[in-house]
Amino acid sequence: MNIQQLTPTRMVLALAAAGVIGGAGATWLHGAHANAAVSPTPVTQTAQSAPASTAPAGLPDFAQIAERHGAAVVNISVSGTRKVSDNGAGGMPGIDPRDPFYEFFRRFQGGGGQGGGAVEQPVRGQGSGFIVSSDGIILTNAHVVRDASEVTVKLTDRREFQAKVLGADPRTDVAVLRIEAKGLPTLPMGSAKALRAGEWVLAIGSPYGFENSVTAGVVSAKGRALPDDSMVPFIQTDVAVNPGNSGGPLFNARGEVVGINSQIYSQSGGYQGLSFAIPIEIATQVKDQIVATGKARHARLGVTVQEVNQALADSFKLERPEGALVSGIEPDGPAAKAGLKSGDVILSFNGQPIVGSADLPALIGQSAPGEKVSLEVVRQGQRETVSAQLGDAGAKKGEPVQAEAGAATQGKLGLALRPLQPQEKREAGVDGGLVVEDVAGAAARAGVQPGDVLMAVNGTPVSNVAQVRAVVAKSDKSVALLIQRNGDRIFVPVKLG
Repeated sequence: MNIQQLTPTRMVLALAAAGVIGGAGATWLHGAHANAAVSPTPVTQTAQSAPASTAPAGLPDFAQIAERHGAAVVNISVSGTRKVSDNGAGGMPGIDPRDPFYEFFRRFQGGGGQGGGAVEQPVRGQGSGFIVSSDGIILTNAHVVRDASEVTVKLTDRREFQAKVLGADPRTDVAVLRIEAKGLPTLPMGSAKALRAGEWVLAIGSPYGFENSVTAGVVSAKGRALPDDSMVPFIQTDVAVNPGNSGGPLFNARGEVVGINSQIYSQSGGYQGLSFAIPIEIATQVKDQIVATGKARHARLGVTVQEVNQALADSFKLERPEGALVSGIEPDGPAAKAGLKSGDVILSFNGQPIVGSADLPALIGQSAPGEKVSLEVVRQGQRETVSAQLGDAGAKKGEPVQAEAGAATQGKLGLALRPLQPQEKREAGVDGGLVVEDVAGAAARAGVQPGDVLMAVNGTPVSNVAQVRAVVAKSDKSVALLIQRNGDRIFVPVKLG
């Protein structure tokens, strides 16, 4: 199966000699200058407008939905860089050799003047999104804004805004943007849970850069699990969705948003009748977390499961081939602590039935770390109820659930931190400090990397996040971080913004 995220390819449209799009003379060309799809110039209408048509009985009024809600669908253009091998060219891309920290980071990143490092390669792309708050909150896909240093949002009235990425969640492929604008049109939210296979749905987006394109189809299935390690129970449709539609809304027949168009099944790179959307309930849940904290958290149970076929159902004395068969358990994980065993078949999660094995990770992913849940399992032919406390999918395996250590510093510094374990302290030869688990924003631009040990901020030794928070709160423009990497230490200035 070839599942493709809807990142637009680089292309231009060759128009036929008569200026008509398509026809025998129209071809798609790939060119070095085609960084994004080029929208054709709209033809000026000289004839009188035809009267509005009435949708046939039994069909939704697609024209009304598009007219009413099209203004809240936006086009998103991104530019940025991606690190690729420099093929032995040597050097430290992105850092001026005259910079006093050049030698420090060159040594730490293993350059040694021998090449084999990474260079920055320009990245450009387009996608779609939609406005969910009149003050400029926009939903789109995480893969649309991946590696983006600049994000431009274009409205249907041709206004353009530089957008800030408030956060992106790769696990659900949801991202949240903000633009500085007021009084914007918004879209009404519906319910993906209420959708049924066979219902009409409609998509609006910018396939190949053709802004506000409208396509329609039906719901093909719900709760689809895709082979991409996703925890999302996708909505499958036959709506024509192509690269550039990513992040755009999927509407039900009442004009309510029920999903975010995200992926397609394709052997050609384009639409082949299989499109997949993220349920709006999941997207909204992620959006609320990102707006509040800058990131989304997901729970984990710590099990490996597989599908139950008829033969396995017979072997485990099940009434029918349903449930999630536990084939592996993470040592010291939430499932192990709850007493789950390999060979258990999980039939329900907090009272919600597990029909296929993909149902379990989807339900867990929508739960909160630390939440206590009830599992109905079949063990050696007998039904039992097991209580478990979910862990944090973002924590290291075996780590207890705890408050988000990095949340307090993410806004200004862009650091996710945790205390060193005793063994790590011995290996690093330090008595305190905090390990950098993740890095973004200002700290990333300054050269801080995951795995670094933060020893002090502005000369104040730190051993917990509260101390970092206190020092940063007193700083206005910049802070000096004392970083230890591979036994060497240096102060790294980080501009706050």
